[in-house]
Amino acid sequence: MHETAAKAVGAAASADADEQAIKLLDTEGFSLRRRGRFLAAHLKIPHLTLSTSHVNGGQTEHVRYLVNHQNCEGKGHMARHELLVGRGQDEYHRIACEEAGVPAETSAMMGTAANMQYAAVNAESFEAITVWAVVTAGVHGNAGRAGDPASWHEASGTWKPVHALPGTINTMVIFNWPLLPNALARAAATVTEAKTGALLELAIGSRYSPHLATGTGTDQFCLAAPIDAERRPMTWTGKHSKLGEILARAVIGATKEALRWQNGLDPSRTRNLVHALGRFGIDEVRLLEAAEALLGEEDRALLKANFQAVVHDPLIAGAAYALAAVRDRIAFGTLPESSGRELLANQAAMLAAGLAARTEAYPAFRAALAAEDLDMPALVAKALALGWREKWK
Repeated sequence: MHETAAKAVGAAASADADEQAIKLLDTEGFSLRRRGRFLAAHLKIPHLTLSTSHVNGGQTEHVRYLVNHQNCEGKGHMARHELLVGRGQDEYHRIACEEAGVPAETSAMMGTAANMQYAAVNAESFEAITVWAVVTAGVHGNAGRAGDPASWHEASGTWKPVHALPGTINTMVIFNWPLLPNALARAAATVTEAKTGALLELAIGSRYSPHLATGTGTDQFCLAAPIDAERRPMTWTGKHSKLGEILARAVIGATKEALRWQNGLDPSRTRNLVHALGRFGIDEVRLLEAAEALLGEEDRALLKANFQAVVHDPLIAGAAYALAAVRDRIAFGTLPESSGRELLANQAAMLAAGLAARTEAYPAFRAALAAEDLDMPALVAKALALGWREKWK
């Protein structure tokens, strides 16, 4: 097809897509629209962009559309994954852009299992500068810490083993002010730190190690700043600059809001013993079963009926977070491994005392919990059983 005709077809497709889409934002420099499984920012004027997109990625000046889309369901959607792998990234990009109604040759794209209806938009401003962050986020499937054991390897252009893992944080950031190329590159670091900061606030655990997560294994970003010879470009986006501050605040706010909708991770809902300690191999079903095994019949029935209230109790959740923090300090060498049993028993005893509502019983709880060298799941189950037995005596 002739280049002029191709551009005309692309423009017509874009106009048709715009007509069918829900407009979320319309600014002087860009518009943001959602259409089905696609979220697209149309850059109305030339922008310097930096992205992780396989096609049109890296630093460019020709990209006019930043696209985020749901390319699969969160679990078991291997047919969609095989389409991407079988067709190759370039062909998949073309197919997805056609479906989104945007021109493939000027679009940068991110893919995720997250629902576009849960996209969060957050803007922060200082004087004449505004930063918009548009985030979709899911962490239940493959949240991890940088340096955790990896399960994918690229060799000769092929990734093995291949698994469709739910969980991705996709971040789209658009500035209303020009940036130097180095400042746009530094913005990628600030965006990454901000995303990690949001995960740490919510105490998201890694799925691959007993550590707090710093992101997921499939996170992507698209950053854009206008090209404007009439305005002096900003030179830095690090933490010590006001621009870096509002950039980080925009990303933190949007990331937390996206996780609230996609995964139900409202901060108050993380007031949960299992959330605090899940990265150490503790889940609700096995924890309840282990605690029940240490109780008599009447106590077992009562604990089972009230288990959700127990794991969400502020005193218990607080003690669980303290226990997690001490376990981290032992793992990182801040506290000696040789004192581990006593240190962990101290915190577990606080959990038992909080559950029993009997602070005077703390010494007895501590002695009982320090008597055996228990792993974390067994230690917590024993603390729950001890506290529950004493609560109604």
